[in-house]
Parts: sequence; C-alpha cells; structure tokens
Amino acid sequence: MIIDSHCHLNYEPMSLSLKDTIRRANNDGVEYLLTISTEDKSFDKILNIISNNRCVYGTYGIHPHEAKNHKSLKTADIIKKININKKIIGIGETGLDFYYNYSDKKDQIKCFEEHIVAAQETQLPLIVHTRKAETETFEILKKKLIEKNFKILIHCFTGSKEFAFKLIDLGAYISASGVVTFKKSEDLANTFKELPNDRILVETDSPYLAPVPLRGKPNEPSFIIHTVKFLSKLKEVSFDDFCDITTKNFFNLFGKIN
Repeated sequence: MIIDSHCHLNYEPMSLSLKDTIRRANNDGVEYLLTISTEDKSFDKILNIISNNRCVYGTYGIHPHEAKNHKSLKTADIIKKININKKIIGIGETGLDFYYNYSDKKDQIKCFEEHIVAAQETQLPLIVHTRKAETETFEILKKKLIEKNFKILIHCFTGSKEFAFKLIDLGAYISASGVVTFKKSEDLANTFKELPNDRILVETDSPYLAPVPLRGKPNEPSFIIHTVKFLSKLKEVSFDDFCDITTKNFFNLFGKIN
C-alpha cells in the first residue's frame, strides 16, 4: 500500500477527470490520497471530493501565498471548518514562503500561528509549507511546541540537511516529493538517505513536480510509484518494505483511517 500524503485533486487537470485519476492511482497501489486545502474559497471542492470518493481524505488550511486574502482568519474559524467532516484529518497547508513573498511576511506569520494553535487544540497534524524561511519556520515551531505539543508534517521538503535534522529533533515527520528524483537534487537525496526511516512520508504535490522519468508532465497520484522506487533504492530497502514503512508512518501521524 502507498499513501499520497499531499495532492491537490481540486486543481486542473486532475479535477477534469477525477474518477480516472483516482482509478489510475488505485491500480498502481495508491490506496489512500490526502487532498490539501490552500484557500477558503475552494474548501467546498475539497469537501465534495472527500464525500464522493471513499479513498480520499482532506485538510483545511490557508497556503502562505494566500495569507494576504485571509488576514482576519482566526483559530476558531479553522476549527469550525475542520469539524464539518470527519474526513478532514489535517490542518494546512500553512507555513512561510519567503521565496515568492506573494503575501507580506507579517501576514504569513500571523496566519501560520493561527493554524498552529488550531493544531494544538485539535491535535490534528499541521502540514507545513516552508521555502526560503528555514530559520523563521524552525523558531516559530520550536516556540509553539514549548507552549503546547502538536504534530508536524513538513511537506515537499527541499531544505538543508541541518534544517531537516533540527525538524526531526522537534518530532516532525518529513515528506518527499518528486523533487528528490531530479538530477540536480543530489544534496536533497543525500539528506533523505540519512533521515530515519520512521519519519519519512511520500507525496506527489500533484499536479506539480512530476518525478523522473515523467518530469515536465502534469503530475498525478499514480506517479508517486516512481518516487517510492527511487527512495527505496536510495534507502537500500525493498520497494514493498518502503511502502510499508511510509504507510505505517502516515498512520502513526494521522491515525487509522477507513
């Protein structure tokens, strides 16, 4: 069994042929998919997808790019959305993106912290997007963990080895996307080679970041098999064992789903 821990099924082109997209994933051994919220106005689409597809679960959260459009968002708002459907099993994606800075840094930080408090209160995993913001992301997570514990998943990790192990020390899980298969990602691959197996999840972040040998094509959950093959070889474990490892890690983080 493989679980795609981060995809965007409400995005085109997948949304245009959703049943076929899910069928292809299931046929390739992807038994569950977690479709990720990025803005409030599209959350109804997330709810519709998870309500009509047994193997798909969802999250609620505001991407840092969208923080500028959600300045009034409060923890209570996040929790209210989560409670709409029991198949909403995570909070995010949220975090900090200082690479593009589509939203002001102060707005990103405030939005991120509201999500963290929601994760503390609900004990649902916090799904974190971080780019060019390693220091700030780490310091906020560290500070908030001192106040009250919460679960952390760093999605589509592309950061430094030092950052990865600092996150591991905080108790975080780290997810690998197709980026790890890219030829220019040797440092990232070496980081994942050294990370403990019991902290690794896998994802597509589809429709983005298709893995080698499909790089450049619109990504979809079935393509995750190539990332899993790459990582199992990198970690020197069998494909089936690595599938079992990452699936167990997902359940350890999110709890059992059915």
